[in-house]
Amino acid sequence: MSVSRKIKDVITYLPETLRDYRVIMYEWIDNLNFTLNPNDHLENADDYIKIVKELFLNAGWDGDGEIKLMWIPPFMLKGQRTEEFTNGVIVWHVKQIEDGLSWILTPIKLPCEN
Repeated sequence: MSVSRKIKDVITYLPETLRDYRVIMYEWIDNLNFTLNPNDHLENADDYIKIVKELFLNAGWDGDGEIKLMWIPPFMLKGQRTEEFTNGVIVWHVKQIEDGLSWILTPIKLPCEN
């Protein structure tokens, strides 16, 4: 039997925890077909989005685009193969409209970072 975890079972942290995450800018993420609207998966998504917006703005985001969730599967990451590790990582993402830059809020250092 295959198992799929619900996002609300993976995002178990409080909105304030996002302040401990890191913001990176990535040039460019052009396939947004696999992003998820946080409002469809979190009961209190607005509490999270408010903090994500603040952190992105402080990092230089222009304030345009739609904040979404992206899942990074565990095979793209390095780490001990635990049950938690098999969740992969959910990051917060927005693609800036004017220049297409992507802003990502992540709890871990991503493979794309030097």
